[in-house]
Amino acid sequence: MLRSAHSKNRALLALVTALATGLAATAQEPGIVRDGDRWRRDFYGTQPAAKRLRINAHGPVTLQAGTGTALTYSVRVSVRARSEAEARRVLSHYAVKLETVGGRAVLTAPGGPVISTVTVKTPRIESAAISTSAGPVEATGVDGLLEVDTGAGELMVDRIKGDCKLVTGGGDVRVGTVGGGLYCRTGAGKIDVGTVHGLAIMETVGGDIFAKEIGSSVKAETGGGGIHIIRAGGTVNAITGGGQIVVDRAGGIVTARNMAGPVQVGEAGGVQCESASGGIRVSNITGAMRVSTSLGNILASLLGARLADLRLERDRGATH
Repeated sequence: MLRSAHSKNRALLALVTALATGLAATAQEPGIVRDGDRWRRDFYGTQPAAKRLRINAHGPVTLQAGTGTALTYSVRVSVRARSEAEARRVLSHYAVKLETVGGRAVLTAPGGPVISTVTVKTPRIESAAISTSAGPVEATGVDGLLEVDTGAGELMVDRIKGDCKLVTGGGDVRVGTVGGGLYCRTGAGKIDVGTVHGLAIMETVGGDIFAKEIGSSVKAETGGGGIHIIRAGGTVNAITGGGQIVVDRAGGIVTARNMAGPVQVGEAGGVQCESASGGIRVSNITGAMRVSTSLGNILASLLGARLADLRLERDRGATH
């Protein structure tokens, strides 16, 4: 009986040891899950918020400022691998780094063979800078300056109280409200802007440009696409390689150059329009008019304009 009891105790001890070993192994290697043809690991963190923020990433980024009482982040890191063991080996070399440098919170997500998807929520901040090798970026609620740079991907920003600088290697740009000035450039894609209180500079290699309300001057340039400015408080400089240019209302002089398309100005303090092949229509111009087209009609309203400041030229077509 003593031998039997001793054997049972040894068996029980072996079972407990095996269970403990299994639990320890699970605790050492958490968070690896399969997601389609990739394996992913999720990182989470919290720290007191700083007034300024920088995010360095290698994939999509979402920033929601003006929420909560602390800086919180979630980063999903994923990799393609043939097995879970291979994915663990790769992902074990990568981690998320959050530090404070010179009063600025700096979040760095891993890149290389892995893709990182970053989401950050923070209380009110004075400035934010986001840089990612590729991927869409969405940012809202920054109280001051916002700078975004992505190798390729759509940009979406709203409720930015300071100046805003947006650059993408390729992708649409959508802007809601900006309290300062705006500079945005995309390698290829549309630019859609709501309200900007300061100067607006919008550039795309190919795609339409639309701006609803600009408080100061506007510069809009596209290699091929339409340009439509509903209202500008100052001058407008619009250039396109082909597409319609429409300026509904401008507080200053409108300068428009179109290589292949029509030009229309509804109201402005003056106008200088040139079209290589397309009609030009201008009205309610209070200052000087300089209008020329190589091919197309010119329709101009002389109300408020002085004849001495009027010059209309066409190679072919008609002038009215």
